[in-house]
Amino acid sequence: MVNQILDDLGPVSILVNNAGIASRGKMVADTDAAELQRVVATHAFGPHYLSRLVLPGMRTLERGDIIMISSVATRSLGSHGAPYNMGKTAMEALAYTLAKEEKINGVRVNIVAPGLVDTEMGQRLVKATQGVEDIRSLDEGMPFGRVCKPDDVANVVRFLVSDQNSYLTGERLYCDGGGPSPTR
Repeated sequence: MVNQILDDLGPVSILVNNAGIASRGKMVADTDAAELQRVVATHAFGPHYLSRLVLPGMRTLERGDIIMISSVATRSLGSHGAPYNMGKTAMEALAYTLAKEEKINGVRVNIVAPGLVDTEMGQRLVKATQGVEDIRSLDEGMPFGRVCKPDDVANVVRFLVSDQNSYLTGERLYCDGGGPSPTR
């Protein structure tokens, strides 16, 4: 995939590592090894491989940006989610490492950590964990009166890769409306 992009478009200037899958919500003692491998591979190995493949070309540019889409889960590291917590935490460790290694090459590496977002994965999560059929029914109890939208996260990414961000690297920006609403 990367070779095709390089052939068609030249060096990649922006890489957003946004692949994500949920774990099954089991305790560590009940988590299947295959699930752990699948989830951690998606969240940590995938971004490592892609970053490694685009960096040689990115280093030839005046500026490059790598954004890791993580989760507020890395702040709480709640129970029943070890594979997801481990994968996202490893992704963040990669981001912090890359930020230190690549700033000399003009590459900024940052993390965006959303809370619950109205996506297919978010909808499945609230159905499985709370029995909620319509994610919008949670709006009233959320910061700013609504569940986070994909555009809210995209706007943070847009800022990070824009000329408005000339000096941030190695940072984690939460996109969770400031955390749970006081009414929750």
